[in-house]
Amino acid sequence: MSDYRLHKDAVLQALSTVEEPDLKRDIVSLNMVRDVTLGIDSVRFTVVLTTPACPLQEVIRKRCEDAIHTHIGPQITVQVDMTSDVTSTRVNAPTLPGVKNIIAVASGKGGVGKSTVTANLAVALHKSGAKVGIIDADIYGPSMPTMFGAEDIRPRIFQVDGQNRMEPIQQFGIKIMSMGFLVDPGQAIIWRGTMAGRALQQFFSDADWGELDYLLIDLPPGTGDIHLTLVQTVPVTGAIIVTTPQKVALADAVKGLAMFKQPQINVPVLGVVENMSYFTPAELPDHQYFIFGKGGGQQLADQFGVPMLGQIPLVQSIREAGDDGRPAFSASEPIVGEAFQSAAQALAQQVAIRNSAVEQTKRVVVA
Repeated sequence: MSDYRLHKDAVLQALSTVEEPDLKRDIVSLNMVRDVTLGIDSVRFTVVLTTPACPLQEVIRKRCEDAIHTHIGPQITVQVDMTSDVTSTRVNAPTLPGVKNIIAVASGKGGVGKSTVTANLAVALHKSGAKVGIIDADIYGPSMPTMFGAEDIRPRIFQVDGQNRMEPIQQFGIKIMSMGFLVDPGQAIIWRGTMAGRALQQFFSDADWGELDYLLIDLPPGTGDIHLTLVQTVPVTGAIIVTTPQKVALADAVKGLAMFKQPQINVPVLGVVENMSYFTPAELPDHQYFIFGKGGGQQLADQFGVPMLGQIPLVQSIREAGDDGRPAFSASEPIVGEAFQSAAQALAQQVAIRNSAVEQTKRVVVA
């Protein structure tokens, strides 16, 4: 076999035949190919993915290797390094300039496990390598301090240019702000909606979030003042709707989803997460019992033409983990970890697709 010295143009031309599966464009025109190093019968380069949670890393790697072997020669040794740079449309954002994506997590009604889903999606994204934060926007009933075992922790206050700033609590690698960190446990918050809205605004303006790939906003149930305050304060990258399969939950979830699709709000809906999809007893891990009905979340997704991001089983360990102050994904049985990991990967995919195909969301201005 004779030595063959490669040329960069030939490598890039070969890789231009590799399509990014989600964005449906070639990886060269998407500027995903970096640091091409050439040798005799060898090439090494980096592919920059749109998220560390990308479930198609190995698919892209194999396509790159096949493209070099097909278009240049089967004798070439190919080394593909994978890294990631989470995409964003929040360029030059005046509020939270270091936050790439703001994701609202909403539900039509309470009790569907929205906060549980938020906490575990955040941890799953973090475990993939992303920088993640949570704002607990349920001002009257904050639950993140309990779920992250941080009920007795208070944020550090420091000054920048004479202004007080708050340092978010960090647990399990997640930066978190919640009204539960600012009041004593058990203390009732008796505020009008405008006061609750101001508290949410302070979580944006007065907290030092630094650089984040994803900031998840755990919204209260319904479609009230807090939701309007959110879309008026920052341009939201997209929204997730959490529901359970039963009819009463779906009826309310329709209203929550429809709110984001209203022309004056116009926040892209990234997809639906169906919680408590089925019951799987620990002693029968291969069995599924559809206690609350079957297929409701998929019907909602189909009705509005949005993706189904994941189905989370009804498993005792999820409830126990939340009560114990540790998100279930961080230390759980495989069925739980796999469900949340799959949903987090699907969410990251939809964020990347949204950022590629849809312009920046406009902040809502009420005349």
